[in-house]
Amino acid sequence: MNQKKIAGEKACGWVKDGMVVGLGTGSTVYYTIEKLGEMVRDGLNITGIATSEETAIQAKKLGIPLKSLNDVKQIDVTIDGADEVNKDFQGIKGGGGALLREKMVAAASLMNIWVVEEKKLVEELGEFSLPIEVIPFGWKQIKWSLEKEAIETELRKNDSGKVYQTNNGNYILDIKNQILTNPVEWQEKLAGIPGIVEHGLFLDYVDIVICGKANGEAIVIKK
Repeated sequence: MNQKKIAGEKACGWVKDGMVVGLGTGSTVYYTIEKLGEMVRDGLNITGIATSEETAIQAKKLGIPLKSLNDVKQIDVTIDGADEVNKDFQGIKGGGGALLREKMVAAASLMNIWVVEEKKLVEELGEFSLPIEVIPFGWKQIKWSLEKEAIETELRKNDSGKVYQTNNGNYILDIKNQILTNPVEWQEKLAGIPGIVEHGLFLDYVDIVICGKANGEAIVIKK
């Protein structure tokens, strides 16, 4: 069974007519957006807020009406993926490079739903590398300052070997080999380093996690 599809489609049950809906980025929420496109063709009236250019392209192809985040005061529900989530509803996001826009959309939302496959549920965060979005000017200074604390980072590259740039024109450093036993402490540390635009720790954002399982079930875990 396709666990991503199971979870992604299940989340559409929280979307109602007239809602403003945050549309996440990634391989699981892809199925949410595809399903919402079907629902819009069947008469559902929603306004989407895309968290990335890639998501905007998909939504437009499906006929989902879009607005900018600047055009709405709040979002009713945002459906997004996650790279890891623990039992305390703390997560890591940003594997797809959209962490800054994803966090801005999540912060504007009355409800946040994450759709994941079973392997994304973890005891402790950190097996998935923690991304930090940094401005290109002086990015090596950030790398060196973290190395002084024995924190290994890697500059993200695209498939062609060039430096990956976010939709905002920034770079991503992925923090490697760190188990984040105290995510709040990490959040505070990263927030204090000039040049870090945003980090991939999403603490106290998500309200519902929908997990697609190998047996075909989609379990709903509420905060």
